[in-house]
Amino acid sequence: MPKDFVPVARPHLGQEEVSAAERSILSGWVTQGPEVAAFECEFAAFTGAPYACAVSSGTTALHLALLATGVRPGDEVITVSHSYIATANTIRYCGARPVFVDIDPATFNMDPERIKDAISNRTRTILCVHQMGMPCDLNAVIRVARRHQLAVVEDAACAIGSEILWNGQWERIGRPHGDVACFSFHPRKLLTTGDGGMLTTANADIDRKFRLWRQHGMSVPDTVRHASPTVVFESYPELGFNYRLTDIQAAVGREQLKRLPEAIEDRRRMAARYQELLEDIPGLTLPAQPEWARTNWQSYCVRLPKDLDQREVMQRMLDDGIATRRGIMCAHREPAYSDPASWRCAEPNCVPTQHCPNLIESEKAQDRGVILPLFPQMTEQQQDRVAIALRTACFARVNATD
Repeated sequence: MPKDFVPVARPHLGQEEVSAAERSILSGWVTQGPEVAAFECEFAAFTGAPYACAVSSGTTALHLALLATGVRPGDEVITVSHSYIATANTIRYCGARPVFVDIDPATFNMDPERIKDAISNRTRTILCVHQMGMPCDLNAVIRVARRHQLAVVEDAACAIGSEILWNGQWERIGRPHGDVACFSFHPRKLLTTGDGGMLTTANADIDRKFRLWRQHGMSVPDTVRHASPTVVFESYPELGFNYRLTDIQAAVGREQLKRLPEAIEDRRRMAARYQELLEDIPGLTLPAQPEWARTNWQSYCVRLPKDLDQREVMQRMLDDGIATRRGIMCAHREPAYSDPASWRCAEPNCVPTQHCPNLIESEKAQDRGVILPLFPQMTEQQQDRVAIALRTACFARVNATD
């Protein structure tokens, strides 16, 4: 790539993370151990959660969260199609079926008004997503869930540091407000460990299950076994998984957590600047933040006017040295979901296909959304280039059709 190429994202890693990884490597303990335990305590303190359990990815976090809320083969889980495919896939890992509801186009998040029509006698859990870091309407989602005695799992993969107004107080996503919140540490996220994830909960029994299941169902953690002055024989009372985070990753995560407040402030500043730079482009819809939410701006997604071709605009920007990404995918449009039995939508008489009229806002968000570059090291000059490239691409298409 040319030197002046602007990527859509870039992880913020430096010498502090290098030194932390070195510390772990030289300690002789590199698998799940004391660094993981320390990272969990610090993450719990940051979010305000009573319990935090580190795992190998955001996807494995979702899988364990669904299992812990009782999702089993034959059950249904209400969620959105408009999310990275891992959201829907983890439901199917449990032998359950995702039931897709449409989104609120203003926030790209689950429309709470549509949940009640999706509930059946097989519904076990609501899996809501804080899409691109924007908090969903948790108050409304949880009200519906409690009315119908359903669990709530938050896919907070992108939402570390985001906040929601809860009972008159600003609280961080992950406190948690549902039963479990799940985070990802993929390099596209604000906090990265290369890959990894975290589960937060206020339920001690659920946290115990996470810790058992992530390590093959082993009754005695290896940290306890190795530190014991007497011989300890472990047992495996339940089916478990190898979903552990390593100490090397956790050491990096601890340094990333220190950077997080500043990174969030940088993103909020850059998002406000994008608003100023782009607000006068005709027909372009900018992301909106509800008064009860404070997003971390993990991604900044604009919606193109309906007469513009998404691919053409993105290609013009790429030709100008600016990377973008299309709007968030819709799982129901992917070949892995072509089997009508693999999902359903809230409309009982709808035959599942790759175009679903009951998920029209989700489809439009994918087809017209463009995610612009946003990362902590981004300069104002780079932001100006992005704005100019987007404006040029939009007006080039308009002029071509005049």
